[in-house]
Formats: sequence, C-alpha cells, structure tokens
Amino acid sequence: MTIRILSALERSKDGYGAGSAEAKLALLARLAHAKLGSARAILRLHEVLCFLRAYPDDERLLAEVERMLARFAGRADLRRQREALTDTGIAGTAIRYRFFWSTLRWLARRWPDRIEIDRSEAEVADKLGAALPLLVTWAETAALKELDPPVFAAIDRLRARGEGDAAFLARRIDVMSGDGFTREAFHDAIEPTYELKPGPDTPSRTRAKHAAAPMAYQREPLRRARPDLREELGRIPRAVRLASAREGGQLIELARGAMVTRSRDLDAFAYGNARDVRLVDDGGGLGFVLIGVIPERRALVPATCGYLILHNGVPIGYGEAFVSGRSAVMTFNIFASFRGAEAAYTFARALAVVRHLLGAESFSLDPYQLGKGNDEAIASGAWWFYYKLGFRPLTADARRLMRKELARMRADPAYRSRAATLRALAESHLLFDLDRSRAPSLPPVAELGLRVCDGLAARAAGERERVLAECSRETMRLTGVRSLRGFSAGERLAWRRWSPLVVFALPGVARWSQADRRALARVIRAKGGRDEAEYIARFAAHPKLARALFGKR
Repeated sequence: MTIRILSALERSKDGYGAGSAEAKLALLARLAHAKLGSARAILRLHEVLCFLRAYPDDERLLAEVERMLARFAGRADLRRQREALTDTGIAGTAIRYRFFWSTLRWLARRWPDRIEIDRSEAEVADKLGAALPLLVTWAETAALKELDPPVFAAIDRLRARGEGDAAFLARRIDVMSGDGFTREAFHDAIEPTYELKPGPDTPSRTRAKHAAAPMAYQREPLRRARPDLREELGRIPRAVRLASAREGGQLIELARGAMVTRSRDLDAFAYGNARDVRLVDDGGGLGFVLIGVIPERRALVPATCGYLILHNGVPIGYGEAFVSGRSAVMTFNIFASFRGAEAAYTFARALAVVRHLLGAESFSLDPYQLGKGNDEAIASGAWWFYYKLGFRPLTADARRLMRKELARMRADPAYRSRAATLRALAESHLLFDLDRSRAPSLPPVAELGLRVCDGLAARAAGERERVLAECSRETMRLTGVRSLRGFSAGERLAWRRWSPLVVFALPGVARWSQADRRALARVIRAKGGRDEAEYIARFAAHPKLARALFGKR
C-alpha cells in the first residue's frame, strides 16, 4: 500500500494546476510517518521531496516538504537502512569517495572529526607507507624506517589525541614545502578513499539550499518545450548582483557540498574566489551562482567561471564556462533528481548568462560532455539533446556520421542511435554561433602551448629558468612596463605565465603600435587581478591580440 502511495506521488510530482497541491499534500501526509521497507523506497521518497522543494506548487506544500526534509535524518527506517544508503547524499548517511586534495583539505578543516581514511585498500596503504616518512620529523622518519610498523598503526601513533587520520594526513601535507600544485600532486598520487561520516551540518542533499534566493511557486506546467537558442540568447537575465565576500564563501560551500554529496569534484568550486561570486536572478525561481577562481588556478588565456544552478535556492545542476574572447567552451549538468523537468530551457538560460555577463557569442561542448569516456552522457543521449538545440559537429567525420544517422531516422522513426555510434559522434566537439553568417570554430588554445614549448626548446639549451626570466624582461620592454613594483602577487604570477606566450606565441608583437603593446600589458595584469571581469573586458577590447593568438575567426 505504501509503495503505491509513493508511486502516485512520483507520478504527480511534476504536474501543476488546479488541485495539484492538495493532491500532493494528501499523499505526503500518508507518507510522512509511513515505514518504508527498503533503501530504494527511502531514496525514492527523498528524491520526490527534493524535487518538490525546488518546484513547489504553493507555500503550504513547500512548508510540508521542508518539515519532512528537516526530519528525514531521524526517520527510523532510514536508520535501519543507513549502510545501504551510503553515497546517496541523504542527511544521516555516510559518503565514501576518493576526494581530491582540495576537497580533502576543505573537509578536514570544516569537519576534522568526521572525515576518515578507508583502511581496507592494500595498495593505498603501500603508497601511504612510502609517503609517510616525507611528512614527519627526521627523528620520526628514522624510527619508521627501523621499526617498519603497519602504516595505519604508525599514523595512529603519530596523530594527536582526538585527531582523525584524514585530518592528520591533510595537515601534514598542507605544511610540506612547495606550492599548492606540489601538495595536490603528492596527495592525489596516493589516491586514498575517504569516508565522511554524517553530522548535523555535514554536506547533504537533504539540507542543501540557499535560503536567501528569490522564491517563485510553480503555478503553470514546467517549460519542457525545446527553446529557440537565439531567442533565449537575446534575453537579458532579470537581475545580477555581486555577493559580499562572506556570502560568496557560503555560496562556494553550497557548491562544493553539491559536488561532495554526488561523489564529484569541480576545480572552479574547489578553488573558488569568494570575492568573485555573482548571483543571477533569471526569474521564475531560476538562478545561477557564478564563481570565479583564485589567480593561481586560472587558465592561461581563457577566463574560467563555474556556475551552480539553483531553482528556488535548491541546487539542481552545475557547469563551467571557459571564455576566450567571444568563444566559450561549456559544460552543463542537471542533477539526476531534476532531469526531465526543464533541462533544455535551463541550458539555454545558462548560455544567455554567459553571453550577457562574459561576452561569449560562440559556444562549444567538449567530447566528454557528449559521451567520450562518459557513460552517463551516452545513456542520456546527450549528443542528440544538444543537436536538437542547434549545435553541430566540428569535424567532417562526425558530420558524415550525423547525416547517416539522420537518414536512418527519416527512414525509420523508431530508430535510435546505438551506444557505439554515440561514442563515435562524441569524438568531435559540438559548436553553436549566435551569428548564423559565421562558421563556428574552436579557439586553438593548445597550439599556444606548443608554440611556447618549441620556442623554449630552441632557445633554452637546458637553462629554461634563465630564458623564462629573459622572457619577463623582454615582455616588459615590449609593453613599456618599467617595473612590476605595485603589482599584486596574482598580477606578478600572471606576468610570469604570460611572458613566454608573448615572446614565443605572438608573432609580430614588436611591430604593434605602442598603444596596442601597452594595452597588452593591461590585459596581462588584469589576468591576475581580483577577478577576471576586467580581463574579459580588456581582452575583448584588443582584437589584434585575439587575432595574433587565434588567427582570423
């Protein structure tokens, strides 16, 4: 009987109109205290509640959903099925995952008593045993070498009373010599699996919400029709505001929690810049949190922006935009709980946000997003989802295969592309340009690195550091910068990174006008600024730089 009620709620969750709220409330009332007999049933109820929280009919329904979610971790049936619900992200359950360095560091700082190393993996134990002597004092290293204890017995002896093994590892790596990239590589080579034990405020999908987000109750049917991308790209988001550093930090934590609870990681969130967070109110409950990255983690030429998608404050998806001039490489993901609702419309609005805030007019999707090495994208038919919105393949091989598949579909409307065909299609980027008269293309960002590689190999003669220092001085001379005094640490870093690019990958820069060369210096400095907004604007205002980097496009 209870399962039939749950099934009825699942069928009705995304129906809106007269009487829909009352029908859902009646079903929720019967499920609020029902005892569910399996982990799957508990998960199904949780997913419906998460959906209704993001898309509530009215205030009464939302209040009941919030009440049930607030009590969800205390359900007796959940406690009985706790182990089976591991990795679901439900409050009151554990998460096991190979967290990368940045995420471990965050979790160990925020919840040091809740994060532990999974001690069951023999290969990880061997790697930890080899790494441990590099993390302790010379005297402790001597004892470890002579006594050769089991690695976790050694960690238990080394860590302070009350200090967890994962927190101990994170703290020891955090004070290693080197920089953040060194520590990241050291940790990620060990590849430990961690367990995040549930606590009253540990990340969970059950509690995930930005309470200050604008609310809009769902009075009309969901927007499932395929949108006109060009029409949507022309529509400006309703409102945009810069978050305070405090609110920015909270929103980055919300984004990171959305990843942790789904066993995922995203660099733009992991290295988010709390002073570069913008909130976009797109109307109808839809919102975007745009998160810039700290200077050390910015890409060389593209500006990087992660985005968390909210609906009535609930995280429903995420993505990244890598913007080079007027082009953006996009990623886009709707979380499983919210698929089948308004995915196409939400994607169109994500592109509109990137266009109006970051200046992109040409968009591309990389092969992973389409299914290369991504079984989830293959299963969901991601390639055809984007094709139907107007994206087209970059390579001739993919275009030929596309035409064959379209011919088969015309001959047999029931035909569906096989997984192997979708994987072949996913070998190519998909492209879309706002201007129909322009042939979409992909900025050759990788070629820039090869130009620098060849230039350094030809000139360095084994002394790369000397040549890199020469590149910095040569770039200063070319651009009229007399000194880097007054540059921030981020601006100095951007100068060091860009100097080889200027010397080896910008042919003819010495023949540019003085004004263009001075403008180039301002572009480089902006790359390391507080945020990348100024960099985007200065890059867009320097067409000669874009042509030199990417050719005529």
